[in-house]
Amino acid sequence: MSYLLSTTKNILHRKSSKAAMSVPPPSPVTIAVIGCGQRGRAYADYALQAPEFCKVVAIAEPRPKTRSRFQQTYDVDNTLVFNTWQELHAASEETQKTIGSRLADAVVVAVQDQMHKEVVLAFAAQGYHILCEKPMATDLEDLIEMEEAVARAGILFGMGHVMRYSPYSRQITDYVQSGTLGKLVNIVQVEPVGYFHFAHSYVRGNWATEKSSSFSLMTKCCHDIDLICFWMTPSTPARVSSFGSLQHFRKSAKPREAGSATRCLECPIEKDCAYSAKKIYLDAVTRGNTGWPVSPIVDGLPDIENVTEALTNGPYGQCVYESPNDVCDHQVVNLEFSDGSTASFTMVAYTSLICDRQVRLHFTNGEIVGDMTSFTVHDFRTGMRKSFTPLNEGGGHGGGDLGLIRAFVQAVRTGRQDALGTTLEEIVKSHITVFAAELSRREGRVVDCTEFERTIREKVRAAIASTVAAPTMNGTSH
Repeated sequence: MSYLLSTTKNILHRKSSKAAMSVPPPSPVTIAVIGCGQRGRAYADYALQAPEFCKVVAIAEPRPKTRSRFQQTYDVDNTLVFNTWQELHAASEETQKTIGSRLADAVVVAVQDQMHKEVVLAFAAQGYHILCEKPMATDLEDLIEMEEAVARAGILFGMGHVMRYSPYSRQITDYVQSGTLGKLVNIVQVEPVGYFHFAHSYVRGNWATEKSSSFSLMTKCCHDIDLICFWMTPSTPARVSSFGSLQHFRKSAKPREAGSATRCLECPIEKDCAYSAKKIYLDAVTRGNTGWPVSPIVDGLPDIENVTEALTNGPYGQCVYESPNDVCDHQVVNLEFSDGSTASFTMVAYTSLICDRQVRLHFTNGEIVGDMTSFTVHDFRTGMRKSFTPLNEGGGHGGGDLGLIRAFVQAVRTGRQDALGTTLEEIVKSHITVFAAELSRREGRVVDCTEFERTIREKVRAAIASTVAAPTMNGTSH
């Protein structure tokens, strides 16, 4: 028996021995983390905060220093540390065949967006419960294929729509669902991405081009649209229109004084540029900041030497006006719902705020105004005006990261999808709404959401049918 199988068998034996105790302590939900970058760490941190509920037992990560640090942080056995998700998947298949058990209860999929489909399909087929980072898919057909695969596998499925799960959002949700202020008629939400955040992620970073990732409304704001749709439930999106473009981060906007410089470290006007990579990364690490946005640009712990190397040779040191980015830096979305209620959403790069959303919810008898940290409720009937500042329990997105992984672990522990407060159908529908909004932006027309969904589902079914029929046709053509 291989060392992997031997170790796995011992782990499973210890787990079963605990279960046989007369008064067993609750066993933590075990997770395998696929992708140990910023998002993988954001969810895995729950295992450090609540080890009695969650334990990281396996990881897959191609970057050696990142993988080593993650392994040490979460004390993962050497036999369950893998370079690629394919290696982890193969080891899982081996243990399932030999021992009859999976390596973990669930997997966290935190790889690059375009890899989500293949990883989710592979582990769903093995019966793992899955928490997938947003977006679920970057292609409509992939989205529907993933939905069918997850439904067929009968697994629990969580989506990285973290904004639903912060204490702030949950408290607003309680007001919405209580009906205290009457019917929700309109929502206005603004996502101020932040000038250097947009330059980091959507000009120089992994989400800079549609070819390598997807359009920015999907990669940045699918959880905004999801939250709006959630608050409007049970009404569903009926029509959508959208406008937006790439205005500034392109070569035509490059200051003449920058000359032929293509990198910040060689630019004569670097000190006067808002998007200077030296300011964003090198100056930050000099001040002792080794977290975001510095940490994603190197493998291992950031220091002056490796950050300088990254800025000299990597994409994060490129001039923002010389980068190959092509995604929108501002966009508006207008939604009409099936009950006639409306919503508007704005995403814009050029802000000093970094993702501190502002929201206004307008009800027939009052309104809620919030900024992602606190919100004020105004009841028109009584004149009551009260402010709330929900406790941020820590973690990103106002505590949403922690809230999501905690809800997912609870769902796995109890075997209940409703512990996540969402369904697979809702997850897919909000994604389809984002795709419909982007179609509207590209084609300059109002899109019927119901018709759009019907058309894409028919297209996917036809493609599947033709694929299934193809071998038979080939076999009878001779």
